[in-house]
Amino acid sequence: MAATDPAGLLLAAGAGRRMGRPKALVRLDGEPLVRRAVQVLADGGCTPLVVVVGAAADEVEPLLPTGVRAVVAEGWEEGMGASLRAGLAALEGLDPVPDAALVHLVDLPGVTAAAVARLAAHASTDALARAAYDGHPAHPVLLGRAHWSRVRDAATGDAGARTYLSGHPDLMLIECGDLAVPDDVDTPEQLARAAQRLPRPYIN
Repeated sequence: MAATDPAGLLLAAGAGRRMGRPKALVRLDGEPLVRRAVQVLADGGCTPLVVVVGAAADEVEPLLPTGVRAVVAEGWEEGMGASLRAGLAALEGLDPVPDAALVHLVDLPGVTAAAVARLAAHASTDALARAAYDGHPAHPVLLGRAHWSRVRDAATGDAGARTYLSGHPDLMLIECGDLAVPDDVDTPEQLARAAQRLPRPYIN
């Protein structure tokens, strides 16, 4: 069992230009991707839950379950870096401040609660880990509080935490290929394929 529950931090601010609308609003099997992703974080043991919004924030926020906090990323058009900075700043303002944040992206419907739970089991203030699939690093990412300030400093453009994580000597890769599918959905065609290949237990 994890020594501490990580906060769940969902990045859902993008405009989804290739999709034709914000991906947070896109429905898969009748459910908005933002609600699916929040539920995955909750079922994986993350608490509290914070969702970073930007494009169409006034449409995305009403979709969030009660108790989930929405944070608007100023300058969200910059890319994932702005969202990550806003999300970590919001977590630092909580009382108590969580020991770790498990960062998830809204356009990864193949990531399961089981994968989140496997990563969350490593939560601590010093944790630095990310899910791997057949040895290839991907998402979600677990960031202990001790790393947040340096992650924020490195989070620019669309890189998110990638620059900080790349080559970091303390980074752990947690194999999740047996539990989840890491592919993102950027286009309607990818969304359609995702609906076909997701394991049935993870489709409502």
